[in-house]
Amino acid sequence: MLKIFPKAKSQGFAYLLTTLLLTFSAQTFAENPRVKVTTNLGAFEIELLEKLAPKTVANFLELVDGEFYNGLVFHRVIANFMIQGGGYGADMKYKPAPKNVPNESMNGVRNKRGTVAMARLSDPDSADSQFFINVKDNTHLDATGGAPGYTVFGKVYAGMETVEAIELVDTHLFAGMAAVPMEAVVIESVTRL
Repeated sequence: MLKIFPKAKSQGFAYLLTTLLLTFSAQTFAENPRVKVTTNLGAFEIELLEKLAPKTVANFLELVDGEFYNGLVFHRVIANFMIQGGGYGADMKYKPAPKNVPNESMNGVRNKRGTVAMARLSDPDSADSQFFINVKDNTHLDATGGAPGYTVFGKVYAGMETVEAIELVDTHLFAGMAAVPMEAVVIESVTRL
């Protein structure tokens, strides 16, 4: 009869648990699509939460595949809050998106630091192409008590230092818009990985 000593048993369990967690993490990342956002200040990667916000991710990937974001800017940058882009060119002319996407903020994913969410107007279903990256926990943007919030559809997978560099650029009031970077932060490309 084989005897398993308590220490060996606990080490075996820890090894098994670690292996299972690593396998699950690898499968999770392998299943979720990712994109690389290249800007004039560096690049970062976003993991898209396709199963939690399928309509939002599908819309975002359509825009990526159509090169919609190339040449647009991060036009609203507020330190210790978020950076927003995907709607204006470097000349600050608005680029209309092809369609709106229904709100999916009831998916349980919170607006935490490093998450990517859709910008919208007061109409919950008015999100189109503009997105923002939370640079701190902004749980006041979450859905609460049946009221929709801002749909989180991704998270920064790599390159958070680029997001932080964008967060800290100098901003000013431009054409009635607040928090516009003084020097354009240009999205050079967004590509699938």
